[in-house]
Amino acid sequence: MVFQSHRHIQITFLLFLLPLLVFSDHLHATTENENPQKPKLLILGDSLSAAYGLKQHEGWVSLLQNIWKDESVQIEVVNAAISGETTDGGLARLPRLLEQHRPSHLLIELGGNDGLQGHPVTKMRRNLHKMVSLAKQAEIAVLLQDMEIPTNYGRKYQSLFSDSFETVAEEQQITLIPFFLQDVATKDSLMQRDGIHPNKAAQPMIAEYMNKQLTPHILNTN
Repeated sequence: MVFQSHRHIQITFLLFLLPLLVFSDHLHATTENENPQKPKLLILGDSLSAAYGLKQHEGWVSLLQNIWKDESVQIEVVNAAISGETTDGGLARLPRLLEQHRPSHLLIELGGNDGLQGHPVTKMRRNLHKMVSLAKQAEIAVLLQDMEIPTNYGRKYQSLFSDSFETVAEEQQITLIPFFLQDVATKDSLMQRDGIHPNKAAQPMIAEYMNKQLTPHILNTN
């Protein structure tokens, strides 16, 4: 009888404990769902995103990081932009960058140097397609930055160049971010002497613009 009583106490205790364990597991799962992994944005770009002619903390990418920090927006940024980069170079570097940083989102800001150097538009477009496909294979959300070149490259080439970004975005079904210098490039007071790169005064404007463009897409696809 003593043994049976002790066994009865054990069973009663386990029946009491089981709901608590189930509740504990449910609480743990709920907590994890309420705290998704912080999105990470990898910027694959050229001198326009690499703070050319400026200190790194003066560039729009660093300023955008500061905006997100001040506004408590949980987005991590990895700036992999380098001056002079073409779509050839970006495509060559991308696999290593994806493996190293494992981003949730990729912004491709390339093509400007292809255009300035007169590279074939078909090759640039093919490179952009390959970069988007590589990111998609790794389940990374891709955003493509629209690009423009000066009008002195000829109307036909300029048109083919400009249309390439919209074409890639449509065919790959990804977001196309409007050209971030559209309100800057036409104002001498906001451009460096070369007429190609935005100066220090323009960087906060670009950062604010990119904040409005990027933030909703990144947070809504995380």
